[in-house]
Amino acid sequence: MEIEIATIGGYEEVGRQMTAVRAGDDVVVFDMGLNLSQVLIHDNVETEKMHSLDLIDMGAIPDDRIMSELEGDVQAIVPTHGHLDHIGAISKLAHRYDAPVVATPFTIELVKQQVESEQKFGVENDLVKMDAGETMTIGDSGQVELEFVNVTHSIIDAINPVLHTPEGAVVYGLDKRMDHTPVIGDPIDMKRFREIGREGEGVLCYIEDCTNANKKGRTPSESVARRHLKDVMYSMEDYSGGIVATTFSSHIARVKSLVEFARDIGRQPVLLGRSMEKYSGTAERLGFVDFPGDLGMFGHRKSVDRTFKRVMKEGKGNFLPIVTGHQGEPRAMLTRMGRGETPYELEDGDKVIFSARVIPEPTNEGQRYQSERLLGMQGARIYDDIHVSGHLNQEGHYEMLQALQPQNIIPAHQDMSGFSGYVNLCESEGYKMGRDLHVTRNGNLIQLTE
Repeated sequence: MEIEIATIGGYEEVGRQMTAVRAGDDVVVFDMGLNLSQVLIHDNVETEKMHSLDLIDMGAIPDDRIMSELEGDVQAIVPTHGHLDHIGAISKLAHRYDAPVVATPFTIELVKQQVESEQKFGVENDLVKMDAGETMTIGDSGQVELEFVNVTHSIIDAINPVLHTPEGAVVYGLDKRMDHTPVIGDPIDMKRFREIGREGEGVLCYIEDCTNANKKGRTPSESVARRHLKDVMYSMEDYSGGIVATTFSSHIARVKSLVEFARDIGRQPVLLGRSMEKYSGTAERLGFVDFPGDLGMFGHRKSVDRTFKRVMKEGKGNFLPIVTGHQGEPRAMLTRMGRGETPYELEDGDKVIFSARVIPEPTNEGQRYQSERLLGMQGARIYDDIHVSGHLNQEGHYEMLQALQPQNIIPAHQDMSGFSGYVNLCESEGYKMGRDLHVTRNGNLIQLTE
């Protein structure tokens, strides 16, 4: 059976991930993401109102025209998790394919919300839920099967999909960390990865996220970030002024910790910002997290400002606003607070907790710098980098290669300079560029078997 891989997006940048795998006449698309930085550098761009070809030209979504060169029918679109760089283009591109979107329940719900908010594209693909540990037959031949393996990442309900073919398995390894003690959900299923490496024809190809491949050691567990956050917040128990926290809205485990520790130090947590309300509300509705019944979640500007007025009236020392804006996004809550555009008044000594790292990309770094400067000018004191990454460091990569023992490797989720650490790591394990280690770009086809 012919196995061919189209590297469509995410092979020259972090963002707009999209990869297609053809097994005979059947094609499966993994991820269909947005490049947020390409959107952010354009002032007041409303992507939901733009044509998909314009979005392709500006580098915001994958250029999927290479799909016309694949001789097969798309049978499924499979996003690995709910981050926008993996699902953000589904609402703009999926209508081109007569295929269902297959994902875990939390991811499917986020895709559904995205599609409903951008109806101009006319996406009507079926949305099919599949849990980690389950399988699905792909196509009519009965020879190709899709499996979801549970992984841990900085968002709940993440998986690595595996396409089982007569030539061996294709493992799509974006995005994960090796967390054996997660705050929410099950640990990464390394037992299943080891089994896949030994089954049948083994692993024909492993496509891997290279984000932290230059970092030594292993990525700490989310439970480590939780302990760090607890230590920081407990140290503020006797402080009577304002404390504000920000993190990734999609990081439900981190939001859960912030909510719990706010209660422990005698403050009422409140979630503020559209994406904060969306992700946490969805996670609670689906039963992934059990927040206190009186936890307020407010996304619309008027309701947020009303909440800020209440906080100022009843005393900042009684509340912990958990807000959007960890990357300094211009329209996020924390940035507005720094510019003095909300009823919340920052004062000398007020504390701002960034339970997130800056995504290493010039647009984000510039915006975050500006946000911190604005907050500092109002007297706020910054607590930075209370976080652990959602991606594998070097030791995690070594462990995955040992478990899977893939015949071929394709580095992804980086630009060319970002691939270097992973290339060196793979070469130290006996792989060779141009033979079984395939460094590629967007829009290329790689034929693995004939």
